[in-house]
Amino acid sequence: MADSYDVIVVGGGHNGLVAAAYLARSRRRVLVLERRPVVGGAVATDDLAPGFHASTGADLCGLLRPEILEDLNLAARGLRFLPLDPEVTAVGDHASLRIWRDVWRTQAELMTKSPRDAEAYPRFTAFLRDFATALDPLFTMTPPNVAAPSLGEQIDIFRRAFAVRRLGKKTMQQMLRMPPMPVRDFLNEWFETELLKASLAVDALIGTFQGPFSPGTAFGLVPHFLPAVHGSGWSFVKGGMGNLASALALAARDAGATIRTGAEVSRITSTDGRVTGVELSNGERIAARVVASNTDPKRTFMHLVDPEELGPEFLVHVRNIEMNGVVAKVNFALERAPPFPAVADGVPAHFRICPSLEYLERAYDDAKYGSASVAPFLDVFVPTIVDPDLAPSGKHILSAVVQYAPYDLRPGTWDTEGDKLGDKVVGLLEEHMPGFEHLVVARQVLTPRDLETRFGLTEGHIYHGEMTLDQSLVLRPVPGWSQYRTPVEGLYLCGSGAHPGGGITGAPGYNAAREILADWIRIPS
Repeated sequence: MADSYDVIVVGGGHNGLVAAAYLARSRRRVLVLERRPVVGGAVATDDLAPGFHASTGADLCGLLRPEILEDLNLAARGLRFLPLDPEVTAVGDHASLRIWRDVWRTQAELMTKSPRDAEAYPRFTAFLRDFATALDPLFTMTPPNVAAPSLGEQIDIFRRAFAVRRLGKKTMQQMLRMPPMPVRDFLNEWFETELLKASLAVDALIGTFQGPFSPGTAFGLVPHFLPAVHGSGWSFVKGGMGNLASALALAARDAGATIRTGAEVSRITSTDGRVTGVELSNGERIAARVVASNTDPKRTFMHLVDPEELGPEFLVHVRNIEMNGVVAKVNFALERAPPFPAVADGVPAHFRICPSLEYLERAYDDAKYGSASVAPFLDVFVPTIVDPDLAPSGKHILSAVVQYAPYDLRPGTWDTEGDKLGDKVVGLLEEHMPGFEHLVVARQVLTPRDLETRFGLTEGHIYHGEMTLDQSLVLRPVPGWSQYRTPVEGLYLCGSGAHPGGGITGAPGYNAAREILADWIRIPS
């Protein structure tokens, strides 16, 4: 073997970079291996056309753990946030609704549509903020061993339960009642304005192969309120999302980690149930005491690890992980800002085409049977409204997240349907921004298959697996293996397929690094 490291991190996505930075800060010799020419995975900025720089994967940052921001001093490494306000504008049939950071400003806007909803909105946000506050500590803790919890885990569980109890009986009962509910039922209890309900439902559904009528979707609302727990909010990254990856990579390198791009890992090597290192696609072998995989569980265990090192029951669980992606992305370079009649002050930086809950459910109906939605919902971002340097003067970037676009089409393939999806998105945008089609300088369509190929997202799933109740906390990635360790000694998961899951949090990498260091004394050298 050419070289040897304490830890090899497979995949230079944001979680892998976080893990590498913390491990290197603890004086471990760390190597990050990234298949692409740049690090970051789906946290990426690419050129659409000369002078046009688009966040081709993720668009917003709001969930990045404050511990990571502070520990790695990312602000000093060039990371800047551009807050969204309003956070989103929901548009439907000749109507719009702006949802502001300030609850009372949103309440004033709702007053013109429904005094009942205006009265309920502050109570609604307070409840979800309380729920998010109770949930927040779970993001940076290792899930307990349910079969045999340690004394420390038992004490921690009791402390968390006591904190929830202090919120009051009524709030606690609502917290227990909400998670298994369909988001439609939960929102109907609070509101009557369809645009408001539909926009909130999108927060719960984005990236998930479920519709608003599906049980368990209400819980998806809670993470959207996590930024408010830390006094922040949903924001663009100045210069594009790739600047977040650059800041994390700089933090890892400054701590002593080595990062290699264009280095594809073809196999994680092991002997007698113990990891020994990795083998690259060019045949190079590199030894390591520990390997931390930032790839998703299916890619890790079904393609990189020798199946003889894994038990048959474990492999069955891995194969059954639900991760049929339903998101596509269409990025545009525009000659100028399009007209936006629904809002008096011009095109907003973030808007959604989602007229009603029924519209969302009908879009999901198509996907259930293998077809892209005839009328999908769009989550649309125009970052150049707040960050004009992303495009030449007066010109703009527009990115549309499209759902539902199932990875497995029946019938048809994305090779033939990709451009049709792009045309459909243009048509929907044209309805709300007359003349949009003629402003397009360049267009990029990323189907779920493209997301898989480009960013290494198995089945195009942006979260490395569904974020449903049966694939969360102690059940993520599979029952019995939620503590970042795997059946192969010295192999750990540090990506979004591990607790607490997807989103730009950095928490899986942060937690995995802690567990690796906790085990270090027991890991053979």
